[in-house]
Amino acid sequence: MRLVSLCPSLTELLHDLGAADEVVGRTKFCIHPAPWVDGIEKVGGTKNPKIARIVALAPDLVFMNEEENRAEDAESLRAAGIAVHSSMPRTAAETAAMVRSIAGAIGRGEAGERIAGEIERRAARVQEAAAALPPVSYAYLIWREPWMTVSDDTFVSALLALAGGRNVFGASAGRYPVVTPAQLREGAPDVVLLSSEPFPFTARHADELVQLTGMAAERFVLADGELLSWHGSRTPAGIDYAESLLQRARGPSAGAR
Repeated sequence: MRLVSLCPSLTELLHDLGAADEVVGRTKFCIHPAPWVDGIEKVGGTKNPKIARIVALAPDLVFMNEEENRAEDAESLRAAGIAVHSSMPRTAAETAAMVRSIAGAIGRGEAGERIAGEIERRAARVQEAAAALPPVSYAYLIWREPWMTVSDDTFVSALLALAGGRNVFGASAGRYPVVTPAQLREGAPDVVLLSSEPFPFTARHADELVQLTGMAAERFVLADGELLSWHGSRTPAGIDYAESLLQRARGPSAGAR
């Protein structure tokens, strides 16, 4: 088969399912796993794919994500006679189902079952362990200027919920609400997770938020956004990572104000 992926996590998944030799196109944001991706043609970005070039590559199937990619691009590909597999998992369970679906579509059912089963096993283990522990309230920031967080209607929030996380902005309208430092302080989360993507938060941004909110420095923790938001073959490690972040917050400094 000839495959094109327009979502970074799906590109990685295709490789890990054993279809590396079949991928003929990917976006400029598809960076894992290196150096394998370096040998695959770039066909634009996630929001502006080169439709004509994708059609010229004559793929048997194009993989897209309903949030990362635009519906109009999927429609254009289908109108050109290109088959599109589109997905948007919001939970670990939905991710396992997506892995099985993609694996089945490319004839890699056994590999897909291994990854999906591992997602389900780790999710069950982490959820069971969290049931015996106190919950951890958190905020997960993804952007600066303006400050933006995530609601409960996101994959990130669902992963952290498995590990006993309670999103202080979980009930917000919209999936990615804008918040102020004052709202962050009023929400009083046990931990504020600063994601490495899409905005690349660093220690200096944590220092900035300490000044803006008056919250204790130890409550701001840098987090690997790829592990927490790339759904697919990275999800088993992401589940364990979510657990480790919240376990750290349950330590002696978790309640510092």
